[in-house]
Amino acid sequence: MFAAASMGATAFQKGLGAIHSVSHPVGARYDTHHGMTNGVMFPYVMLANRDVIISKMPLVARILDLPKANFDGVLDWILDLRKTLKVPHTLAEMGVKESDAKSIAADAVKDPTAGSNPRPLSQADFEQLTLAAIRGDLGA
Repeated sequence: MFAAASMGATAFQKGLGAIHSVSHPVGARYDTHHGMTNGVMFPYVMLANRDVIISKMPLVARILDLPKANFDGVLDWILDLRKTLKVPHTLAEMGVKESDAKSIAADAVKDPTAGSNPRPLSQADFEQLTLAAIRGDLGA
């Protein structure tokens, strides 16, 4: 337990970013499981941060021994892993309504984890991110 607690504390020091910033208000409104909500948000946040994380993806892909050693290879792996684990593709599958996107975004931008996202996100950015995750739009 001590080792697990230490790993968790280390992760919190690094920062949690937009995955958690959106998952917190979604969980508060819809009583969703936090880890599952994080799993739904993962690829949408990856895409929102693409420009600032793309240079790190070849290393991630090599560590995971992926056939495509780039951003798209890592994204494909995440999407496949979600299917294997039966993680929903959208927030809508968890009951989240488009009509709540604006209020979710208002809370997400104020969440303490928002400041550690790889790039700053405005409330409008969080609203677009939330809508993409509700709609299943990986092109947003």
